[in-house]
Amino acid sequence: MKHVIIGGGSGFIGSQLIKCLSLEGISCTCISRMPGPHRISWNDLERNGLPEDTSAVINVAGQNVLDPAQRWTPGFKQNVRNSRVKTTKALADAIQNTKAEIFMTISGVAYYKPNGTMYTEDSKCEPYDFLSKLSHDWEDAAQLPKESNIRQVTIRSGVVLGRTGGMIKQIYLPFFLGLGGPIGAGNQYMPWIHIADLVGLFKFALKNNNVQGIINGVAPQLVTNVEFTKAFATAMWRPAVIPLPNFFLKILFSEERAKIMLEGQKVEPKRAKELGFKYQYPDIESACKQLVQ
Repeated sequence: MKHVIIGGGSGFIGSQLIKCLSLEGISCTCISRMPGPHRISWNDLERNGLPEDTSAVINVAGQNVLDPAQRWTPGFKQNVRNSRVKTTKALADAIQNTKAEIFMTISGVAYYKPNGTMYTEDSKCEPYDFLSKLSHDWEDAAQLPKESNIRQVTIRSGVVLGRTGGMIKQIYLPFFLGLGGPIGAGNQYMPWIHIADLVGLFKFALKNNNVQGIINGVAPQLVTNVEFTKAFATAMWRPAVIPLPNFFLKILFSEERAKIMLEGQKVEPKRAKELGFKYQYPDIESACKQLVQ
């Protein structure tokens, strides 16, 4: 791969992806709202399409659903949707006018209903709420015509663990101060993946032509929120005995958003294991130790 275009390349996942691919000698261009070197804007994409030498396109754009500074209004929900579905559709349309070999996108494990079922990539689920419908629409927007020769990969990501963004950035200080604890009862499953392994999955798919279709972007170890809390607090040498009550989350985030944290799916990375992908952090203890370094 000579030139990879990354939608959302200035965000938490995208910036790490660009760093990883650049170390491999791969030229990366970021599509972002923010101007800068090696960047094009979404307006540029709409006007001019993708660069002529594009060899791969990856979209990881998406506004943070759990931003506590944002109220769960119809306007914010539309922004959350547009930042995922509209950007993916724009890239799906644009890539068809290039000689790119692969189109990779991300979606979420909210595709699966949290009901105790162990889900693999073969599991089919109907939309059941806003976030599950968003995941379905997100994946649908990425679909290319059947006659297209472009290889497609979609990674259904779990909770992404990394110091520079996502959940860890929000909870690091409370845990450091000894104020951490489980979310609600803490017995909800928490499908997770370390940022290094999520980026590694994208790189693995980019370099292996036999990788296509849906891949569950989760670690092989299934944990509950209590088990994560214990591992993270232990790695920090801190107690974690102050639970975050359900009612507080519902007030802060709204009931619909709070469900993301209070309910969880049992998700297995069946295809990643079958394809021989090697995790750097297959268990929550090793992941948490790295997160606090």
